[in-house]
Amino acid sequence: MGTRPEALDWSVDNCTVGRAMEILGERWTFVVLREIANGIRRFDDMRVRTNIPRQVLTNRLAMMVDSGVLRKEPYQDPGARVRHEYRLTQMGLDLWPVIVAVLEWGDRYLADPEGSPLSTVHRGCGAEVRAVLRCSAGHEIDNPREVVAAPGPGAHRR
Repeated sequence: MGTRPEALDWSVDNCTVGRAMEILGERWTFVVLREIANGIRRFDDMRVRTNIPRQVLTNRLAMMVDSGVLRKEPYQDPGARVRHEYRLTQMGLDLWPVIVAVLEWGDRYLADPEGSPLSTVHRGCGAEVRAVLRCSAGHEIDNPREVVAAPGPGAHRR
């Protein structure tokens, strides 16, 4: 018989992974984030480019605004009513490493033979951007097996 995992000794009822996935866990959320990060900020442009059904896009954008990931900015085309475009808040910008990591994972396991249609590059030099695991002491971690979960300051013993 194996040993009992230590993680069973603390509760994950208040885990922020679960809370984050309440916001991020739906497929269209990352599509919307990708589009806004690429400068597609207006509803109609996003709908046409992604083929997200109108009501689904409306609901996704509203949820992301309500959760603080996006903010609405008014704009007005000549002769038209005031409309809104969507911008990343700081909370949304902080998702860039997640977006890059998801893109890298998709490129590694799901890309077409000719490769990914999207890459992320450093605006300053043009080099490709990569997601990197690094501990607070500055060690870059190449093998995910070197990372273990440990109780955080909000952990509750069972």
